[in-house]
Amino acid sequence: MSSRIFAALLRDTDGSPATEGESTASDDPEVRTDGGAVVDGADDPSSSTDTADASVITRLRRSRFLESLPFWGPPGLLVFFFVYGAISWNFLISLTGWEGLGAPDYSSLSTAAYTELLSDASFIAAFRNTIALLVVFTALSLVVGLFLAILVDQQIRFENTFRTIYLLPMSLSFVVTAIFWSWMYNPRIGLINVALRGVGLDALTQAWLSDPRFKLAAIIFALMWQFSGYCMVVYLAGLRAIPHDQYEAARIDGASTVRLYRRVIIPQLRASTMSAAVVLVVFALKAFDFLFVLFGVNPGSSADILSVMMFRVAFDRLQWAYGSAVAMVLFLMALSVIGPYLYLQYRRGEL
Repeated sequence: MSSRIFAALLRDTDGSPATEGESTASDDPEVRTDGGAVVDGADDPSSSTDTADASVITRLRRSRFLESLPFWGPPGLLVFFFVYGAISWNFLISLTGWEGLGAPDYSSLSTAAYTELLSDASFIAAFRNTIALLVVFTALSLVVGLFLAILVDQQIRFENTFRTIYLLPMSLSFVVTAIFWSWMYNPRIGLINVALRGVGLDALTQAWLSDPRFKLAAIIFALMWQFSGYCMVVYLAGLRAIPHDQYEAARIDGASTVRLYRRVIIPQLRASTMSAAVVLVVFALKAFDFLFVLFGVNPGSSADILSVMMFRVAFDRLQWAYGSAVAMVLFLMALSVIGPYLYLQYRRGEL
């Protein structure tokens, strides 16, 4: 009875009553036996294609990729052209015999420049000095920076003052640092020799930048003075990130201060060590202006590095193809350091 009354109330617009058993939702989609719904026009290929195209266009319009394109697109094109394009062109020049005059001849490409590098005594000396500079400078800077970070981390007075003093050399350019240390190493009026004479150690005074035995060591010491403060800041941030509970637990277990840092604290500073080491290696590879101010284009076989050799060969001797080959070796050295670091960062999910 109630179903008949409800059917009478739901009449069609033409006034005809809804018959009993007739679906009251005639406009609804037909329901399949598998629980799905048959959409009107689903069998029409043109209708489904239009719907798919519309959905693709809608997704593109709402895509963050397109929204951000005006911001990163132009810089990306500039970087691609002026950085990666320049690297590719430099590699192409290294395969020619171009001497900087006229247009390079790309019709006959060869690896003669790279073969010549392997038998060039000046390249071998510069490569050896570059490796020594990278390894010794990076290792000493990390050790000194870690030692300074541990000292500053002891809640000493005037901590900010000491931190600023140690970090200040990092703000100086290589040119300023080279001029400063050229005066420090001066054999007559330099502060180092004057201090040695003042304490009666005249026999230890040296011509630090003229004697081949001390050239590379003097360069490494000056660069270490400039960048050890940066390592200190990196290590200090790593030390402050370690929970204080670990210090207390180690001391409760009877660990001495040396054992505490060697077994508990320093192993947790691997990320800080890796980050600082990569930056130090990159700056060591860019130490051209430091050596150029000190020695010019001819620092001698005991202090020559690849960046200075590249400049000397390309701009002083006008052997552009040979200089481009040296530049590619420098690029591969930098890539061999930065590439694994970026890969590790990606594996850790930090990129």
